[in-house]
Amino acid sequence: MALTALVAAELAEPVDARVTAMAAALAARYPGAARAVLFYGSCLREANLDGLMLDFYLIVADYRAAYGKGWLAPANRLIPPNVFPFQHDGLIAKYAVLSEADFHRLNGPETRNVSVWARFAQPSRLVWAADDAAQARAVSAIARAAPTLLQAAGQVAGEAPLNWWRRAFALTYSAELRAERQGRAQSVVDADTARYTRFSGPAIAALSADGASPVRAGRGWARRRLEGKALSVVRLAKAAFTYAGGIDYLAWKINRHAGTAIVITPWMRRWPLLAALLLVPRLLRGGAIR
Repeated sequence: MALTALVAAELAEPVDARVTAMAAALAARYPGAARAVLFYGSCLREANLDGLMLDFYLIVADYRAAYGKGWLAPANRLIPPNVFPFQHDGLIAKYAVLSEADFHRLNGPETRNVSVWARFAQPSRLVWAADDAAQARAVSAIARAAPTLLQAAGQVAGEAPLNWWRRAFALTYSAELRAERQGRAQSVVDADTARYTRFSGPAIAALSADGASPVRAGRGWARRRLEGKALSVVRLAKAAFTYAGGIDYLAWKINRHAGTAIVITPWMRRWPLLAALLLVPRLLRGGAIR
Protein backbone atom coordinates (compact mmCIF):
# COMPACT_ATOMS: atom_id res chain seq x y z
CA MET A 1 0.00 0.00 0.00
CA ALA A 2 1.29 3.49 -0.85
CA LEU A 3 2.25 5.75 2.04
CA THR A 4 -0.55 8.25 1.41
CA ALA A 5 -3.13 5.47 1.56
CA LEU A 6 -1.62 4.13 4.80
CA VAL A 7 -1.70 7.60 6.34
CA ALA A 8 -5.31 8.16 5.25
CA ALA A 9 -6.39 4.84 6.74
CA GLU A 10 -4.63 5.52 10.03
CA LEU A 11 -6.06 9.03 10.29
CA ALA A 12 -9.55 7.60 9.82
CA GLU A 13 -9.33 5.07 12.66
CA PRO A 14 -12.03 5.62 15.31
CA VAL A 15 -11.44 7.44 18.59
CA ASP A 16 -13.40 7.97 21.79
CA ALA A 17 -16.66 9.78 20.97
CA ARG A 18 -15.77 12.50 23.48
CA VAL A 19 -12.61 13.27 21.52
CA THR A 20 -14.64 13.71 18.34
CA ALA A 21 -17.08 15.98 20.16
CA MET A 22 -14.22 17.99 21.65
CA ALA A 23 -12.65 18.45 18.22
CA ALA A 24 -15.94 19.72 16.78
CA ALA A 25 -16.32 22.15 19.69
CA LEU A 26 -12.77 23.37 19.16
CA ALA A 27 -13.34 23.93 15.44
CA ALA A 28 -16.52 25.84 16.26
CA ARG A 29 -14.44 28.42 18.11
CA TYR A 30 -12.86 29.38 14.77
CA PRO A 31 -15.80 29.69 12.35
CA GLY A 32 -14.73 30.17 8.76
CA ALA A 33 -11.06 29.56 9.63
CA ALA A 34 -10.90 25.98 10.98
CA ARG A 35 -9.88 23.44 8.36
CA ALA A 36 -8.93 20.32 10.32
CA VAL A 37 -8.40 19.06 13.86
CA LEU A 38 -5.84 16.34 14.54
CA PHE A 39 -5.59 14.26 17.71
CA TYR A 40 -2.13 12.93 18.54
CA GLY A 41 0.19 11.97 21.37
CA SER A 42 0.29 9.41 24.15
CA CYS A 43 -3.46 9.72 24.85
CA LEU A 44 -4.11 7.84 21.61
CA ARG A 45 -3.11 4.70 23.50
CA GLU A 46 -5.22 5.42 26.61
CA ALA A 47 -8.65 3.89 27.18
CA ASN A 48 -9.56 6.24 30.05
CA LEU A 49 -9.05 9.91 29.16
CA ASP A 50 -10.32 11.42 32.41
CA GLY A 51 -7.63 13.50 34.12
CA LEU A 52 -5.31 13.40 31.12
CA MET A 53 -4.17 16.31 28.98
CA LEU A 54 -5.22 15.62 25.38
CA ASP A 55 -3.19 16.98 22.46
CA PHE A 56 -4.67 18.51 19.33
CA TYR A 57 -3.47 20.43 16.31
CA LEU A 58 -5.95 22.90 14.87
CA ILE A 59 -5.24 23.60 11.20
CA VAL A 60 -6.64 26.91 9.95
CA ALA A 61 -6.98 28.55 6.55
CA ASP A 62 -4.71 31.41 7.64
CA TYR A 63 -3.85 33.23 10.84
CA ARG A 64 -5.72 36.45 10.16
CA ALA A 65 -8.88 34.46 9.50
CA ALA A 66 -8.35 32.62 12.80
CA TYR A 67 -7.54 35.57 15.04
CA GLY A 68 -8.63 38.75 13.29
CA LYS A 69 -6.57 41.81 14.16
CA GLY A 70 -4.08 41.82 17.00
CA TRP A 71 -0.75 40.27 17.86
CA LEU A 72 -1.73 36.58 17.90
CA ALA A 73 -1.69 36.25 14.09
CA PRO A 74 1.87 37.62 13.61
CA ALA A 75 3.07 35.65 16.66
CA ASN A 76 1.72 32.43 15.14
CA ARG A 77 3.31 33.29 11.79
CA LEU A 78 6.74 34.22 13.17
CA ILE A 79 7.06 31.52 15.87
CA PRO A 80 4.62 28.73 15.01
CA PRO A 81 2.60 27.32 16.59
CA ASN A 82 0.52 29.23 19.14
CA VAL A 83 -0.65 26.92 21.93
CA PHE A 84 -3.82 27.32 24.00
CA PRO A 85 -5.72 25.36 26.67
CA PHE A 86 -9.20 23.97 26.04
CA GLN A 87 -11.86 22.17 28.07
CA HIS A 88 -15.00 20.38 26.93
CA ASP A 89 -17.37 17.89 28.53
CA GLY A 90 -15.04 17.16 31.44
CA LEU A 91 -11.93 16.66 29.30
CA ILE A 92 -8.94 19.00 29.21
CA ALA A 93 -6.59 19.58 26.31
CA LYS A 94 -4.06 21.85 24.75
CA TYR A 95 -4.11 22.67 21.08
CA ALA A 96 -1.52 24.08 18.72
CA VAL A 97 -2.56 26.28 15.80
CA LEU A 98 -0.97 26.10 12.36
CA SER A 99 -2.09 27.31 8.96
CA GLU A 100 -2.53 24.76 6.19
CA ALA A 101 0.53 26.21 4.45
CA ASP A 102 2.72 26.01 7.57
CA PHE A 103 1.48 22.53 8.42
CA HIS A 104 2.50 21.31 4.97
CA ARG A 105 5.90 23.03 5.16
CA LEU A 106 6.72 21.94 8.72
CA ASN A 107 6.03 18.28 7.88
CA GLY A 108 8.67 18.36 5.16
CA PRO A 109 12.43 18.61 4.70
CA GLU A 110 12.25 22.37 4.09
CA THR A 111 12.66 22.92 7.84
CA ARG A 112 15.41 21.71 10.16
CA ASN A 113 13.08 22.03 13.15
CA VAL A 114 11.77 18.63 14.18
CA SER A 115 8.71 19.55 16.22
CA VAL A 116 6.01 18.87 13.61
CA TRP A 117 7.42 16.14 11.38
CA ALA A 118 8.69 14.13 14.36
CA ARG A 119 5.21 14.13 15.88
CA PHE A 120 3.31 13.32 12.71
CA ALA A 121 5.66 10.52 11.73
CA GLN A 122 3.90 8.92 14.71
CA PRO A 123 0.23 7.89 14.75
CA SER A 124 -2.46 10.58 14.74
CA ARG A 125 -6.16 10.83 13.98
CA LEU A 126 -8.06 13.30 11.84
CA VAL A 127 -11.03 13.91 14.15
CA TRP A 128 -12.65 16.82 12.31
CA ALA A 129 -12.35 18.28 8.80
CA ALA A 130 -14.18 21.18 7.21
CA ASP A 131 -14.58 19.39 3.87
CA ASP A 132 -13.00 16.82 1.57
CA ALA A 133 -10.35 19.28 0.39
CA ALA A 134 -9.26 19.98 3.97
CA GLN A 135 -9.08 16.25 4.65
CA ALA A 136 -6.97 15.64 1.52
CA ARG A 137 -4.57 18.45 2.42
CA ALA A 138 -4.10 17.07 5.93
CA VAL A 139 -3.36 13.59 4.57
CA SER A 140 -0.92 15.00 2.02
CA ALA A 141 0.95 17.02 4.65
CA ILE A 142 1.20 14.15 7.14
CA ALA A 143 2.39 11.73 4.45
CA ARG A 144 5.52 13.90 4.21
CA ALA A 145 6.46 13.40 7.87
CA ALA A 146 7.79 9.83 7.98
CA PRO A 147 10.07 10.20 4.92
CA THR A 148 11.35 13.50 6.33
CA LEU A 149 12.16 11.82 9.66
CA LEU A 150 14.03 8.91 8.08
CA GLN A 151 15.83 11.14 5.60
CA ALA A 152 17.00 13.49 8.35
CA ALA A 153 18.28 10.61 10.51
CA GLY A 154 20.28 9.16 7.64
CA GLN A 155 20.76 5.50 6.91
CA VAL A 156 23.25 3.15 8.52
CA ALA A 157 24.41 0.28 6.35
CA GLY A 158 22.70 -2.95 7.34
CA GLU A 159 20.42 -1.24 9.87
CA ALA A 160 17.03 -2.90 10.36
CA PRO A 161 14.08 -0.60 9.60
CA LEU A 162 12.77 -0.62 13.19
CA ASN A 163 16.19 0.42 14.46
CA TRP A 164 16.24 3.22 11.88
CA TRP A 165 12.96 4.50 13.32
CA ARG A 166 14.24 4.18 16.91
CA ARG A 167 17.44 6.06 16.14
CA ALA A 168 15.53 8.71 14.20
CA PHE A 169 13.18 9.43 17.10
CA ALA A 170 16.10 9.48 19.55
CA LEU A 171 17.71 12.18 17.40
CA THR A 172 14.53 14.25 17.34
CA TYR A 173 14.14 13.99 21.10
CA SER A 174 17.68 15.34 21.47
CA ALA A 175 16.75 18.39 19.39
CA GLU A 176 14.05 19.68 21.76
CA LEU A 177 13.75 20.36 25.46
CA ARG A 178 12.10 17.16 26.62
CA ALA A 179 10.79 16.10 30.03
CA GLU A 180 10.61 12.39 29.23
CA ARG A 181 12.86 9.81 30.81
CA GLN A 182 15.69 8.29 28.81
CA GLY A 183 14.46 5.53 26.51
CA ARG A 184 11.20 7.33 25.75
CA ALA A 185 12.13 7.70 22.06
CA GLN A 186 12.64 3.94 21.72
CA SER A 187 9.34 3.23 23.46
CA VAL A 188 7.51 5.19 20.75
CA VAL A 189 8.41 2.43 18.29
CA ASP A 190 8.25 -0.46 20.74
CA ALA A 191 4.67 0.44 21.71
CA ASP A 192 3.51 -0.46 18.19
CA THR A 193 6.19 -2.29 16.22
CA ALA A 194 3.59 -3.64 13.79
CA ARG A 195 2.67 -0.11 12.80
CA TYR A 196 6.25 0.94 12.12
CA THR A 197 6.96 -2.29 10.26
CA ARG A 198 3.91 -1.61 8.09
CA PHE A 199 5.03 1.97 7.40
CA SER A 200 8.71 1.19 6.77
CA GLY A 201 8.55 0.02 3.16
CA PRO A 202 6.21 2.77 1.92
CA ALA A 203 8.10 5.51 3.80
CA ILE A 204 11.45 4.38 2.39
CA ALA A 205 9.90 4.04 -1.07
CA ALA A 206 8.59 7.61 -0.78
CA LEU A 207 12.16 8.76 -0.23
CA SER A 208 13.24 7.15 -3.48
CA ALA A 209 10.20 8.49 -5.33
CA ASP A 210 11.16 12.03 -4.30
CA GLY A 211 14.68 11.47 -5.53
CA ALA A 212 16.00 11.75 -1.98
CA SER A 213 18.90 9.68 -0.78
CA PRO A 214 19.37 9.21 2.98
CA VAL A 215 22.40 11.17 4.11
CA ARG A 216 25.16 9.86 6.32
CA ALA A 217 23.69 9.11 9.74
CA GLY A 218 23.90 11.94 12.25
CA ARG A 219 24.85 14.67 9.80
CA GLY A 220 23.59 18.14 10.69
CA TRP A 221 22.14 17.21 14.07
CA ALA A 222 24.45 19.40 16.14
CA ARG A 223 22.94 22.44 14.46
CA ARG A 224 19.41 21.03 14.82
CA ARG A 225 19.97 20.48 18.54
CA LEU A 226 21.27 24.01 19.10
CA GLU A 227 18.47 25.64 17.11
CA GLY A 228 15.77 23.32 18.44
CA LYS A 229 16.53 23.86 22.11
CA ALA A 230 16.77 27.62 21.60
CA LEU A 231 13.43 27.60 19.80
CA SER A 232 11.92 25.55 22.62
CA VAL A 233 12.86 28.32 25.07
CA VAL A 234 11.41 31.00 22.77
CA ARG A 235 8.15 29.04 22.44
CA LEU A 236 8.05 28.60 26.20
CA ALA A 237 8.36 32.36 26.64
CA LYS A 238 5.60 32.99 24.09
CA ALA A 239 3.34 30.45 25.80
CA ALA A 240 3.56 32.50 28.99
CA PHE A 241 1.40 35.06 27.17
CA THR A 242 -0.86 32.77 25.09
CA TYR A 243 -1.45 29.86 27.46
CA ALA A 244 -3.56 30.59 30.55
CA GLY A 245 -2.19 28.46 33.37
CA GLY A 246 0.81 27.54 31.24
CA ILE A 247 3.23 27.41 34.15
CA ASP A 248 1.00 24.87 35.92
CA TYR A 249 0.82 22.78 32.75
CA LEU A 250 4.60 22.92 32.39
CA ALA A 251 5.05 21.64 35.96
CA TRP A 252 2.41 18.92 35.47
CA LYS A 253 4.04 17.67 32.29
CA ILE A 254 7.56 17.60 33.74
CA ASN A 255 6.40 15.94 36.96
CA ARG A 256 4.45 13.31 34.99
CA HIS A 257 7.21 12.42 32.55
CA ALA A 258 10.38 13.02 34.58
CA GLY A 259 9.20 11.94 38.03
CA THR A 260 9.95 15.32 39.61
CA ALA A 261 7.91 17.16 42.26
CA ILE A 262 7.83 20.76 41.07
CA VAL A 263 5.48 22.95 43.11
CA ILE A 264 4.20 26.16 41.54
CA THR A 265 4.03 29.08 43.97
CA PRO A 266 1.79 32.17 43.74
CA TRP A 267 4.63 34.40 42.51
CA MET A 268 5.32 31.93 39.68
CA ARG A 269 1.71 32.22 38.54
CA ARG A 270 1.95 36.00 38.72
CA TRP A 271 5.19 36.10 36.70
CA PRO A 272 5.02 32.92 34.55
CA LEU A 273 7.62 34.03 32.00
CA LEU A 274 10.23 34.74 34.67
CA ALA A 275 9.34 31.53 36.51
CA ALA A 276 9.64 29.43 33.35
CA LEU A 277 12.99 30.93 32.42
CA LEU A 278 14.31 30.35 35.94
CA LEU A 279 13.04 26.77 36.01
CA VAL A 280 14.67 25.70 32.74
CA PRO A 281 18.35 25.95 33.84
CA ARG A 282 17.56 24.20 37.13
CA LEU A 283 15.78 21.37 35.36
CA LEU A 284 18.58 21.02 32.85
CA ARG A 285 21.17 20.73 35.62
CA GLY A 286 19.06 18.13 37.39
CA GLY A 287 18.45 16.13 34.24
CA ALA A 288 14.65 16.50 34.40
CA ILE A 289 14.68 17.95 30.89
CA ARG A 290 17.25 17.37 28.18
